[in-house]
Amino acid sequence: MWQTLVKTARHFLSQMGRSFPRLDPETPRPRPAPLMQPKRYAPLQRVVLTDEVGRTLFEEYAAHRGAQERGEDETGWVLLGVREAHEAVILATLPAGADVDASVSHVRFNSSAQAVASRVVRQSDRRLTILGVVHTHPGSLRHPSAGDYRGDSEWVRGLRNKEGIFGIGTADASSAEAAGVAPSYQPRPNMQCWGELRFSWYALRQGERQYRPVPVEVVYGPDLARPLHALWPALEEHAEPLERLVRQQNGVNFRVLNDEWGAGLLVSLPLAEPGDALRLLIRTKEVRFYLERRGEPMEVQPDDSPIDRSVYLLLADLAES
Repeated sequence: MWQTLVKTARHFLSQMGRSFPRLDPETPRPRPAPLMQPKRYAPLQRVVLTDEVGRTLFEEYAAHRGAQERGEDETGWVLLGVREAHEAVILATLPAGADVDASVSHVRFNSSAQAVASRVVRQSDRRLTILGVVHTHPGSLRHPSAGDYRGDSEWVRGLRNKEGIFGIGTADASSAEAAGVAPSYQPRPNMQCWGELRFSWYALRQGERQYRPVPVEVVYGPDLARPLHALWPALEEHAEPLERLVRQQNGVNFRVLNDEWGAGLLVSLPLAEPGDALRLLIRTKEVRFYLERRGEPMEVQPDDSPIDRSVYLLLADLAES
């Protein structure tokens, strides 16, 4: 039996030899395609903000301080952008929101709303990733606290590049610092001021025992998440059912609208027939459902349920019709 197997194997190999062209010893052999090398990240040397991101931070910080309720509480933003080898470019801000656990000594963000907002923003550019966090301090503590370090040193372990950007907002910029320059100025490479408001920027890498001040630079560009800020109360209200819907359904698509009725988030779910879709239009005070077939939308009225349940009830009705 072994002789038969050896004979068969030899025959098979000889046939393979006839099937492939023989290379002349002097013929250049094709080089294998190089393997994709993972991006290497050096310690951050610079943070780049778009001007609209900076405007968002200063304007919303000022509005928060001017609020009659909770104006003294901490607030904050999650930062999205692109991480390069030596610098990070911040392109979007996701606010802590109204439905947030905050006091004068801490802030815990509404992560559900931020998860949905991140999906909406990243839909147009998959390179966007979480780069860091900005939060405010009462008084003049311009540096992250010991409590901040305990949380941040664990948090950076989960980042792709194991290093995060951390901004601290204070309202302690002095008139002496602003003498001769207005309204915005930069007293130190890692600090930005606008009137009395100040943001101080730091980096923290996994394993480091303290934060490093990191220079900040402003360039012209958008805050890609700014259109969502007007919708934030609606995102907070519907974030959990929206997140469930995205996880359970393929092809869910988002589009931010701004028309004569104000800001809105259009959520589209493709149906079985090409061109057919179920659409949800989410505004601050209402959610409308539309069934679109052959390009013709028709409003439908599900019962008063969480939006993911309403979607599944509508899909069940469609399946029976």
